[in-house]
Amino acid sequence: MELIQALIIDNPLVAFTTLLLVSLTLPPLFEQLRLPGLVGLLVAGVLLGPSGIGLLDPDGEIEKLFSDIGKVYLMFVAALEIDLREFSRNRDRSMIFGGLTFAIPLSGGILLGRLTGLDWPSAVLIGSLLASHTLLAYPIVMRLGASRNEAVTVTVGATIFTDIAALLILAVCVAVQRGSFSPSMLALKLTVLGIYATAVLFGLDWVGKLYFRCTGDEQGNKFLFILLAVFLSAMGAQLIQVDKVIGAFLAGLAVNDVVGDGPVKEKVEFFGGVLFIPFFFVCMGLLLDVPVFLEALTDRLGLTVGIVLTLITTKFLAAAIAGLVFRYSWMQILTMWSLSLPQVAATLAAALVGLQVGLITPPIFNTVIVLMLVTSLLGSIATSHFASNLPRPHPETLVSDDNPWGEWLESDPATATPFTVVVPVANPLTQRYLIEMAALIANHEGGHIVPLTIAPARVHMDDAKLLKALSKGQKLLKAAESISHEWGAKATPKIRIDDDVAAGINRSAREQNAQLIVMGWSPTEGLRAKLFGTLIDSVFGATHCPVVVTRLRTEPVHMHRILIPVKILTPQTIRTIRFGQVFADTHQASIMLLHVSDRRTPKDQLQSFRASLRDVVQADPQIRHTIKCVRHDDPGTVILKASRHTDLVILRSMRRRTAGGLAVSDVTHQVLKGLTCSVMLFGEPYT
Repeated sequence: MELIQALIIDNPLVAFTTLLLVSLTLPPLFEQLRLPGLVGLLVAGVLLGPSGIGLLDPDGEIEKLFSDIGKVYLMFVAALEIDLREFSRNRDRSMIFGGLTFAIPLSGGILLGRLTGLDWPSAVLIGSLLASHTLLAYPIVMRLGASRNEAVTVTVGATIFTDIAALLILAVCVAVQRGSFSPSMLALKLTVLGIYATAVLFGLDWVGKLYFRCTGDEQGNKFLFILLAVFLSAMGAQLIQVDKVIGAFLAGLAVNDVVGDGPVKEKVEFFGGVLFIPFFFVCMGLLLDVPVFLEALTDRLGLTVGIVLTLITTKFLAAAIAGLVFRYSWMQILTMWSLSLPQVAATLAAALVGLQVGLITPPIFNTVIVLMLVTSLLGSIATSHFASNLPRPHPETLVSDDNPWGEWLESDPATATPFTVVVPVANPLTQRYLIEMAALIANHEGGHIVPLTIAPARVHMDDAKLLKALSKGQKLLKAAESISHEWGAKATPKIRIDDDVAAGINRSAREQNAQLIVMGWSPTEGLRAKLFGTLIDSVFGATHCPVVVTRLRTEPVHMHRILIPVKILTPQTIRTIRFGQVFADTHQASIMLLHVSDRRTPKDQLQSFRASLRDVVQADPQIRHTIKCVRHDDPGTVILKASRHTDLVILRSMRRRTAGGLAVSDVTHQVLKGLTCSVMLFGEPYT
């Protein structure tokens, strides 16, 4: 028996394999049950830990390591996902609401803690746990098209204030608990912390930009630099005797501006979202003592209910005061309240630190877990209900958004460069349809196409493999030029030798001052694509112009019925519709705009959205169009059903976003897997 224990229970490899298996299988199962995936991870931790079969040990080296790494990574991702541009846009109001939604729950938590007999440090920590919030429901707001509403952007900006303030209070409480507290020591600690924060925020930003300039577009180096920055900042925090989660959060804010939105950020989030952060939630489950947890729901139910009600009440009070001061509607106020309810990232990280240093007891820790579960569910449900009733921005305000290439359809012929379409060709079996499509658009815009092949670079320019690639490229370009002439389009073939195919495409497009890149499909599934990215990801990550990725089943000129699903109206959505109109006009096709909304969407809001869509498409009244608005709980199914009667579906490329480190799927991904007709994916450069 001891041999079995040594081989299984005390084996780090077994623990690591178990964590991987749990992270892979349980979140999807719980999401099928309409429960957050992180609930499944917590349940797995309980079942595999001391309260269950004992396969994992919360005091084991591998478990402690991944718990610490996951905690650090969770706070880093929480900071990385904060939209600094939205914060700066409404900085004053974000600071006001941040102060209210921090101070009021903090006061309520302290009062509750003192009433239940906790000492001052523990009561203050309880208050700080309630004061922060996690934007768990933000993907819901984006899906509903309300992310540009001022109430939403103010709430997003307030996250910076609440999280930083909560972590500062955590640092003070830990210092008091360790007996190193005095007014002079507090002043010294805050001074050191201020110097450290300044060094991290400005130092990492400067070093990061300098390093990225020196290393170019090498994503591997960028990824490693970011990882080093996170854990170096966490170590620095420990050196000044504050918790490492503070360093991780500051590092996330520092590299937020440096890394921007792009493939590197996606890889950083993916790496943490599938590995470290799920491991952290499993390890949190290991710390749950089932009898004590049940006690929190029975004998200590009063404390549990008190904490939950205090949070709900104080968060609502903060949102109501801010909303009345800002003269927001009640729907905006309730949306602010529901967005600020979920307590996941900073709350759990701080609760774990408090448990480890003895600031909170296991029963209170279990109560915090209950708080997390309740607020995660309630916040998501409430946001879905209230945000759906927020007014949507008018199309005119979206079209006028400042962007470098937005209205490329309306460029002035007197000042604009000739319209150029770059078409990378690599497969002789699919290049005909690609060239035909590019020729149609180029002719419509009075421009030309640039068929392009990339030959992988070699050390020696007389390398046999390079010569073979050049020969193959020349044949492809000859065929492409011939097809272009068939359609009366001017073609300027280009062949390029480059170390990287995606970089070669982007550099050539920039050199040609292209307005559009048209390329064929490449695999987007599998672990390799997720870890190392795809050609499409890499092109999107560095291009300066729109990219259309195609999977064409028939000649473009025969695509007479075009379907464009529209979930929300944003500048990106309107540009996708504009592209569809241009392509339809090249061969007198018709377009259908399909909007699928939630069943609970009010009828007047649906009619308003239909009117907005009509305003968008009537910018070019010559193109035949229909608008269809449907209320249904499964947009993917509706789109796939409608696609059976169309020749082409045009979708907008959307990045997968994360919430609390766990990936959130999008309808585009579901539709792409089920479509049998031709499809075009209209993508834009990352900004």
